[in-house]
Amino acid sequence: MLRTALRNILAHKARLAMTVLAVCLGVAFVSGTLVFADSTAAAHRAAASKNFAGIAVTVTAKTPPPGAPADQQADVLDDTLVRTLAAVPGVAAVRPSVDGAAVLTAADGTPLRAGRAWSNPAAAYVPGSDGKDARYPLVEGRAPAGSGEIAVDRGTAAAGRFHLGDALTLATDGPVMTKRLVGIVTTDDTRVTAGGTLTLFDRETAQQLFATPGHYTGLDLTAAPGTAPAELARRVTDVLPADRAEATTGAALAAQQAILVNTLTRGYQKVPMVFAGVSLFIGSFLIVNTFTMLVARRTREIALLRAIGASRRQVSRSILLEAALVGLVASAAGFLLGLAIASVLPGLLSTGEDTLPQGPLVVAPRSLAAALGVGVGVTVLAAWLPSRRAAKVAPVEAMRTAGESSGAGRPRIRAVTGLTLLALGAGRLISLTGAKDASEENLQDAMADCLLLTVALIVLAPLLAVPVIRLTGRLTGRSGITGQLARENALRDPRRTAATAATLLISTALVAGLAVIGHSTGQALDRQAAAGLDADYVISTRSTMTAVDPDAVRRVAGTAGVRTASAVTDSTLFTGGGVREISGVDPETVGAVMKLHFVSGSAKDLGPGRIAVSSTTAKAAGVTTGGQLAAGMGQSRQFEKYTVVGVYRDNPVARDALGARTEVAGHSLLPGSVQRVLVRTDPGAASGTVEGRLRAAVGNNPLLKVQDRQQIVREAAGTMADLLGVMYGMLAIGAVIGGLGIVNTLAMSVAERTREIGALRALGMDRAGIRRMIRLEAVTVAAFGTLLGLTGGLFGAWAVGSLAGGAIEQYALALPWGTLLLICLLSLATGALAATVPARRAAALSPLEAVAEG
Repeated sequence: MLRTALRNILAHKARLAMTVLAVCLGVAFVSGTLVFADSTAAAHRAAASKNFAGIAVTVTAKTPPPGAPADQQADVLDDTLVRTLAAVPGVAAVRPSVDGAAVLTAADGTPLRAGRAWSNPAAAYVPGSDGKDARYPLVEGRAPAGSGEIAVDRGTAAAGRFHLGDALTLATDGPVMTKRLVGIVTTDDTRVTAGGTLTLFDRETAQQLFATPGHYTGLDLTAAPGTAPAELARRVTDVLPADRAEATTGAALAAQQAILVNTLTRGYQKVPMVFAGVSLFIGSFLIVNTFTMLVARRTREIALLRAIGASRRQVSRSILLEAALVGLVASAAGFLLGLAIASVLPGLLSTGEDTLPQGPLVVAPRSLAAALGVGVGVTVLAAWLPSRRAAKVAPVEAMRTAGESSGAGRPRIRAVTGLTLLALGAGRLISLTGAKDASEENLQDAMADCLLLTVALIVLAPLLAVPVIRLTGRLTGRSGITGQLARENALRDPRRTAATAATLLISTALVAGLAVIGHSTGQALDRQAAAGLDADYVISTRSTMTAVDPDAVRRVAGTAGVRTASAVTDSTLFTGGGVREISGVDPETVGAVMKLHFVSGSAKDLGPGRIAVSSTTAKAAGVTTGGQLAAGMGQSRQFEKYTVVGVYRDNPVARDALGARTEVAGHSLLPGSVQRVLVRTDPGAASGTVEGRLRAAVGNNPLLKVQDRQQIVREAAGTMADLLGVMYGMLAIGAVIGGLGIVNTLAMSVAERTREIGALRALGMDRAGIRRMIRLEAVTVAAFGTLLGLTGGLFGAWAVGSLAGGAIEQYALALPWGTLLLICLLSLATGALAATVPARRAAALSPLEAVAEG
């Protein structure tokens, strides 16, 4: 049977090549993603280790206990402690460090690489006895020597187009500063090499910005020869002030930093893995279809094997062995293609904001095992049903003509099974829509029900093929006799037609559903971003650890063209139902900048101990206007009684609750701070002019955003770009695999209909007519799969979208007609292109040889 399996693979290698390609794509994405992940992690570890090379132990201040001043803990790291540590046996040198964060402004006034809180490190340049800092080697210029000078790394200089002598604008956690660039350095800091910036100050300036004069944020110790880092850490710990400072080995810090950056960039691994799942899922139907057709084609051969003594188990094993060998070849090819994908992914995924480290490919055993396991496993599992059908072939089937259909299966059982699955999936989806609860559990249930609905459509597809193709076939029938023949050929074996269309059905349903949900969500986010906002501009911070300078707030209020400038302090509100967001506002001006629709009460009654809550918060807490709400505000987890003075409709600008800013500011993460300024301008004020004045009022601070209503909407809708990219990627994968399936089916169909095609040629149909007939047959099959896919995708999008309405009040189903039309055209084009080779092969048949064959 092994020899039989090998012979069959070689005999049908052209047809099995399509299966190999489909599996190869899925395996390539799986193995490529795993190799990419391992290689990126290794590159991060190598960069981090290089950055901490020579550091045996680092001493830092411990996190202060609740209620203790943070600067009291940091003050322990001073010159006195430096001298104490230098005297510890085994310490070769002590390097003080002062670290913080600083955001630079690019030449166009936008923040430079300010995408993440960790991506803009700043530090002190600490020269040694030779006048150089080994951690930051200079490549141009000199080290900063005064409060008006800075140095940056080479990547930052290139990204911002900075040159020595330039006056650069930057900010740490307060007003904007202007410093002169005097030096350019290199660094191995993974936060910088992963797309961040580095700003270096002289020691005294860094202490004023990130610590206190004469104190440091860390002390880096170099070990004397023969001293182990772990032993040195133990000795250092013995001399440190108890509960105020701690010692950590450099190796541990390098590992922590590598893990941090690798975790934050792990999202890059998700997209290729999604593509892998889609490829394998859709490809499995191609495998089933291919082996089913091969089994039908080899009915006489299998019957002869049964007649000469082969058991059913041997026949089944032979088919599964063929599948395993095909999967093995596909896995090997996919693994090699995956290595190529892994080598180019860092360059493709790196942007100006996020740069992935370069390094050698790391091929771990898990990558190879995953490639073989996934490729062989999926192929064998997909071939299981065809192998069972092959085992049921009776010896008497040897007398049938090759390629003759043995029947259409059991339509009654198929109908009952399909309708049951359809009723179950659709019924559960409809029941979920009434809940309008976008909880994770409901979303997972909806996804499972959508999968069940797709399976139901696949099961029912052979039964739906006849009425649907007869309906759509009216269009192809207008092409004359070739169109009519194409329609009848597609109807000849509904089960095969349905199996061929299954790949396009799945991809179309998936992409159409995502397109509708993405489009509807994008429009909802657009409406939500501006809903509740009566202001013309919003000035906000880019990080929760920064705030708007109070002087800047006053300058904004005095800017020409500004009618109202209302400061908002954001904080948290802990209730029995979870964590909520509270906005501290001025009761006198909030009505001019927020669209507040109070169900009861008013914002004018806000004050100490008095808050207003949204309708959702009120419902969850079970309170009404005039009632009491027990809650803890900000850093205080001690619950107090707050009087509810109003209930307003959910408002994304006001968030979950409103309080007086004078009270909320005392409980914010940065006490007394301002996180947002809502600005209402005078009627007729030129938007461009006012925006420029507002930016000037806040000193063009790169830590702050000045946005009008349209910019807020675009920012909210920007999250849909990633979904659209994934959606079109999946559409491309589905189109490729669907095309392979159509090529496979038509190639086998042409081989089975050789005599028929020869007869048509003998009766006068020219080569162009044969080609047109085959292409129209492919388009008919593609149209069938596309129509079913659109039906299932749109229904699933409606059901899942109804759940989204519970999370986004402004959500409403909106059909992206242009995208849906593109999906249909691409699916039909896939069918037409896939028919090119089979059509050309059919047209090349000689009438005499074709009629004589068989």
